[in-house]
Amino acid sequence: MDLNLRDIRALVAVAEAGSFTRAAERLHLSQPALTVQIRRLEEAVGARLFDRNSRNVALTPTGRELLPLLRKSLRDMENVLRDARALGEGESGTIRIACLPTFAASVLPELIIGMKREVPRVAFQIRDVVASTVNALVHNEEADIGLTGGELADPALEVLHAGVDRLVVVCHREHALAKKRRVTPSDLARSPLVLTAPGTSVRAVVDAALAETRDTLDITCEPTYMMTAVAMVRGGLGVTILPETAREVRAEPELVAKAIDHPAFVRPIAIVKKKGRTLPAVTERFVERMRAALNAPR
Repeated sequence: MDLNLRDIRALVAVAEAGSFTRAAERLHLSQPALTVQIRRLEEAVGARLFDRNSRNVALTPTGRELLPLLRKSLRDMENVLRDARALGEGESGTIRIACLPTFAASVLPELIIGMKREVPRVAFQIRDVVASTVNALVHNEEADIGLTGGELADPALEVLHAGVDRLVVVCHREHALAKKRRVTPSDLARSPLVLTAPGTSVRAVVDAALAETRDTLDITCEPTYMMTAVAMVRGGLGVTILPETAREVRAEPELVAKAIDHPAFVRPIAIVKKKGRTLPAVTERFVERMRAALNAPR
């Protein structure tokens, strides 16, 4: 017969109270029910644990040796139950998120600060990667949720929230485009371009949007990271096209961001998880915060 938490708690209560009657009151049990628990524990151990008569109850030598061990087991099991309850109620746990670098460098820090203020015991594992890698990490269950961009083609992923991220052109404040009231795709096609590398979600949107101009594009370089693209623009290699939410857009005082007058310059973004997988409660709470942040006015 296995030991169980209630039986161990019964033994500790009787040992501390020195009385079945007082222990039963403390545990909110009837005395016969408590006696059954102690007898069941003695059967499991294979030895008498209490000597009892009409006046008092005393631990046997076996009971005295077992008491500290059972007290420790009781504390450990109660700690496990408390931790399990906190996990189930979203009061602790680890949030494993893969997300676009744009999101990681803009909205994510404030969301983490707010979450830690609400749930001090929460931990984060963050992978800031391009959209295709976000999708792969969630698909392979290396991340529980992802903030991804572009068209979602993986049928194994479930969209928890969908939105858009508008793209802007970033240029030097002395550049001709900085002085235009409206920047069109044709204006972009006639400018040297610093575009993020093929395979990134931003590049996919830009390629599709600029394909309508039918012009031959002058692409001077194709960096992977947005900060590198901004540095190339600062150095005079051309203009770049980035999400308006990217902090890189506002990192350089001599650069300006201009809206592009065309509806195609919009990147779809989505919060995703793997279909059929239950999210930890604390991650569910964080997803709600992400939804609110993505819906907030920019």
